[in-house]
Amino acid sequence: MIDRRQFIGATAAMLLAQPLHAAGGPLDIALINARVWTGMKPDAAITAVGLKGDRIVAIGADAVRAGSGRGTRTIDLGGAFLMPAFIDNHTHFLRGSAMLTQPNLREAPNRAAFTAQVAQAARALSPGQWVEGGYWDEQLWGGELPTRHWIDAVTPDTPVAVSRLDLHMVLLNSVALKLAGIDRNTPDPAGGLILRDAKGEPTGILKDNAAWLAERAIPRPTDAQTEASVKRGIAHGLSKGVAQVHMPEIDWSSYEALRRLGAKGETGMRFYAFTPLADWEKMAAIVAAEGRGDDWLRWGAVKGLMDGSLGSRTALFRQPYTDAPNQHGVRVAPLADVRKWVQAADAHKLHVTVHAIGDAANDEILDIFAEVASANGPRDRRFRIEHAQHLSQPAIKQFAAQKVIASVQPYHAIDDGRWAIKRIGAARLNGTYAFKSLLDAGATMTFGSDWPVAPLDPLAGLHAAVTRATIDGANPQGWLPDQKISVEQALSAYTRANAYAGFQEDRLGVIAPHYLADLTVLDADPRAIPASDIAKIKVLRTFVNGRQRFGPEDH
Repeated sequence: MIDRRQFIGATAAMLLAQPLHAAGGPLDIALINARVWTGMKPDAAITAVGLKGDRIVAIGADAVRAGSGRGTRTIDLGGAFLMPAFIDNHTHFLRGSAMLTQPNLREAPNRAAFTAQVAQAARALSPGQWVEGGYWDEQLWGGELPTRHWIDAVTPDTPVAVSRLDLHMVLLNSVALKLAGIDRNTPDPAGGLILRDAKGEPTGILKDNAAWLAERAIPRPTDAQTEASVKRGIAHGLSKGVAQVHMPEIDWSSYEALRRLGAKGETGMRFYAFTPLADWEKMAAIVAAEGRGDDWLRWGAVKGLMDGSLGSRTALFRQPYTDAPNQHGVRVAPLADVRKWVQAADAHKLHVTVHAIGDAANDEILDIFAEVASANGPRDRRFRIEHAQHLSQPAIKQFAAQKVIASVQPYHAIDDGRWAIKRIGAARLNGTYAFKSLLDAGATMTFGSDWPVAPLDPLAGLHAAVTRATIDGANPQGWLPDQKISVEQALSAYTRANAYAGFQEDRLGVIAPHYLADLTVLDADPRAIPASDIAKIKVLRTFVNGRQRFGPEDH
């Protein structure tokens, strides 16, 4: 049987080899003097691309020249690199957008700096407002988790809820704990942990499902505040060359906010919204009544959770943590429930993805996917696993055999690589962030950021995937270097593979005739420079739907 991706790619390549001229009048935009990467093989020496409306309609210097007219806007790219626009497979876009104006504790190097930044943020707020944001990293100061005592004195009247950078832990001060109704008698919720001191009092740290106890106490922003925040996030993403983001969420806030914004017209960036797997019936009803949206905002996908994160020691492993022998991680939802939800959602033809980080979590959801696919019968379902970070060797082969998409985030490898060995030991690193092994096995692998857990910056992700150089500078030749991949493989994972992961490979992800004109222009070809310099590349322009959304206006 011919794989659909191979068929689409072969057809596009055949069309690309033929002369193509603009129909129905002159080109709207002619991009000339470029170094074009189409995302397909063979990739001939192409130097020009022409756009009309929302489509790519002319490829190659001759075709673009023939299609240009008096009304054509000609942009001389001066030898810059022109490629399909980046797609980010995994963002928490509302959180990331809000973070742009919230305190960022990611660079706090010690307790004193942490406390000072929280105090500064609290002073800037009106009475009753919460300090949020955070994205702190305890590894920067040796691994000690912060407690409410670090910040109570500087926030006597201001509630604080600041997340760890992985979003699987949150620190509350005493004011926030009281507002959330959490005290020494509050039981740990299923799939979550309330950390306690030697006297049994909450330290302020809540893990995984326990964080919802805080979430319910925090006042929600107004619709106007959310809309303004999302617009800032869109502008930020476009400045990084990103034309579309996927939002695999476990609540409805992103879907609802984007639907409100989309009702007012173009959003400027494309969105694919996932909603909670447990609420599959609600989404199935929306799809039945309204369809799945359009190419600006699509829905009809659901996301579940198997476990937590490595940094929080809540990722689910078969063997205990090396630095916490009494812990295996946290199962966020009962297996029976996950199996039931996946089966029902898939039966209603929803697109299913599930978060899994530890080896046990990945093995279990792969088995569930296999059971559901067998029970519900063959179809083009494209199950995804978000993160797929720590895999057994059989699991790597299962991704390929079951055609499950590995939706991974390469920046995490160079971040976690600083300390992962302390958590799980050397033996279990075989299968950790196994990018090359997945590709070699024939699996489909797609790339994203997990913003705001990591930067919304595909070039940082490219650099991470190609070099594996950890952010502390300790591994300049690469952490687990046998899992490095090529620049072209990484580019494909951010473009063509992500289009496939969102059921859009027939119109996005490559530069091909009649495809939607989502394009990114870089100041250097990442294939032609030292890998160590990839993160220094600048985005010059971003086009979405045939319009330049970021970059200089040429006159």
